[in-house]
Amino acid sequence: QTCLLSALLAWSSRSTHAFVRPASSRSRVATANTVRFASRDDDDDGANGEVNASTVGTIRPSDPYSFVVPVLGDLHIDPRKMEDYVTGRDHILSIIDDAKSTLGQQNDDDNDDNEEDDYYDRVAMVSLGDLGESKNCDHNPDNPFELFAGTTQCHEMAAEFLGSFDAPYDVVGGNHDLEGLDEFETDEENLNTYLKSHGKETPQFCREVADKTLLVGMGSTLFRDAVYTSHEVTIDQEQIDWFENLVKTHPADEGWKVFVFTHAPPNGSGLRVLQENHVVNGCCWLNHSNEKQCQKFIELVREHRCIKAWFSGHFHLGQDYQDSITFPTIDPLEGPYPNRGSCVFAQTSVMRAGTSRDGRQQSRLIRGNKDGFEICTVDHQKDGKVRLDATITFKGNTNEVGIYAHEDEAYEHDKYFKVYQPNAGDKIHPPDDGFKRYNSDGNINPFDIEMDTIAWWYMSCGRALGMLNGNLIEYDSSTLAPLGLVVGADELVGKKIGVINSGLDADTCEMLFEEEEGMEGADCAALAGDIREQAVVLLDKDGLVTVVQPNEDGSYWRKIVRNKMVRMKEVRRVKAAKLWAADIMDLDDENDANVVSSWGPYTTTSGTAKKTSVPGLTAPSAL
Repeated sequence: QTCLLSALLAWSSRSTHAFVRPASSRSRVATANTVRFASRDDDDDGANGEVNASTVGTIRPSDPYSFVVPVLGDLHIDPRKMEDYVTGRDHILSIIDDAKSTLGQQNDDDNDDNEEDDYYDRVAMVSLGDLGESKNCDHNPDNPFELFAGTTQCHEMAAEFLGSFDAPYDVVGGNHDLEGLDEFETDEENLNTYLKSHGKETPQFCREVADKTLLVGMGSTLFRDAVYTSHEVTIDQEQIDWFENLVKTHPADEGWKVFVFTHAPPNGSGLRVLQENHVVNGCCWLNHSNEKQCQKFIELVREHRCIKAWFSGHFHLGQDYQDSITFPTIDPLEGPYPNRGSCVFAQTSVMRAGTSRDGRQQSRLIRGNKDGFEICTVDHQKDGKVRLDATITFKGNTNEVGIYAHEDEAYEHDKYFKVYQPNAGDKIHPPDDGFKRYNSDGNINPFDIEMDTIAWWYMSCGRALGMLNGNLIEYDSSTLAPLGLVVGADELVGKKIGVINSGLDADTCEMLFEEEEGMEGADCAALAGDIREQAVVLLDKDGLVTVVQPNEDGSYWRKIVRNKMVRMKEVRRVKAAKLWAADIMDLDDENDANVVSSWGPYTTTSGTAKKTSVPGLTAPSAL
C-alpha cells in the first residue's frame, strides 16, 4: 500500500503516471466476510437439485455459471485527493484476488501454466463512468480554469487506475466524461479520446463473464450537442438499436442472462432520486428529455426477460436505503405489481468522501452462480466489509425472486428523501390516497397547496401531474416516475390549484375567436374532439388566476436547464456587459452594475409579435 500511495501521490506532482501493484502482502479482509467461495470438497448442488437461497452466490470452480464482478460508482477522480482511491482499490483487490484464486484452481481448460486466461473470464470489473472531477484540480499549469473531467489527462489517469486491479474492466461513459471543453472542440473528438484511453472501440460493450451470462454496458455520447442540460445521460440511437438486437438474439428461454450497466438508470427503475438535483434539471433517467427513447429502455426490460439486473450510479447516494435496490416483483399483499420484467435495479454509491451526497462511500459486488446471484455492498468506510444486500433466486429462465437481506440502514430520510412517486394501483389495490378524482362536471375542484400537500391526477390526454414539497411535478404516464418540474414551490405554495374543462364546441369557439387578433379562420372544430381539452389553473388570495400552459409537444415539465456550452457563453456575455457598464458609468466595482438578460422565444397567446419585453424583468410587471 505504501508503494501504491507513493505512486498516486507522485501522480499529483506529475513525476510519474504509473499505478503500481504493491509487492508486499496487503491488509486483507477475511474471506468469510467477503465472498462465499466453495472449496474443492464442498462442490455439490444441493439435495435433489433444489435451489437453496443460502447457496445463491456461492462460487464454485466447477460451476460454469459462477462469476464475481465488483462494480464501481462515479469515481470523480481528483489527482490532489487520492487517499480514498488507494483505500478503495485495496478493498476491491482483496475480493478479486480471492475470486481469482478460487475460480482459477479447477478451470484450467487449456492445460497450460498460464492461470490468467483461466479465471479472467469469470472475474471482471465494471466502472459506471463520471471518471474525473468536474473542477479545476491544479492539473494544468497552462490553464488554471480548465475542468479536469473529460480531459486526456483525466481519461489516461482513470484508465491506469482501473487497469491496476488485476482483472479486466469495462467502463460506460457518464455525463461528465465528455466535459473536456477547453481541450476538444466537439463531442466526437472528446469521445474518441475517451475510447482510445480505455481501449474501447465503441461506447457500448458486451462481455461473456460466465456461461450464457453477459455483462452489457452503454455510454453517454453527448455533452456539447445536448438539446437541454448537458448532464443528461444520452444513449445514442445506434447503441439503443444494438442493445435491442442483443436482447432479442439472446433470449431467456435459451438460458441467457444479461446484466446491464449504464451511468444513469432507466425510467421505471423505481430507484431513489434527488428532486433538487436530477428531477428539476431533467437528468434523472437515461435520455430523459426524449420521451420515446426515455421509455424505450423499460419497454425492453418488460419484453425481454433475459435482462436480469441493471446497475447505475449518477445520484451519488449510498446503498443503505432499501430502495437503492428494486425487485421485478413483490408480494401482492405489499402493493401493485411493479411491471419491471425479470430485472433487479441497483444504485451504486461512490468511492471518495468528497463526492458523496449522503456521506456513504461504497461499491457494489455481484456474485452469481447457476441458481441466481447476490448483490452486496463493499463499504469503504468499514475496512472494506462486504454486506449482503439482496439475494435473487432464478425461478426458471424467465422469472426471479428477490429478498432483501437487511432492513433500511439509512437514517436521514428527510435530507435524502425519495421523490414521491404516485401509485395507480391495479385490480387488487386502489390508487394511493393522493389520487385526485374528477367531479361530475369533469373538473378537479381547486384545493390548497402547502409544502406537505400530496396529490396527483391524470389529465384527459394521459399526462400525469402531482404535488411534491410544494412543487407541481410531471410524472411519466406509464411508470409514474418523476420527469420534471412544472411549477416551483416559490410560485405555488399558498395558492389553490385545480383542473377545468377548456374545450368548446365549434360554434362557440368561432364566435369567441373571430375578433381575436391572429386567430382569424382558426379551425376551432378541432377543439371539440374526443379528448377533452383541459386547463390547469392556479388561484391566489387576491383573485389572480394563472393558466399553466403545456409545452408544444403536450408535456408539462419545463426544460429549464439548457446546454452547458450555451450557458457558459451567456455568463461571459453578462460578465462583459458588467465590465462595459462599469466603464461607461465610472463604477468602482463591476458587480455594482445592474445587468439582466432576456431570452427568446417570447411566449404569448397573440398571433403577432409586436413586443419582446419581459414583464417584471425588462419592463414593468403586469401584476
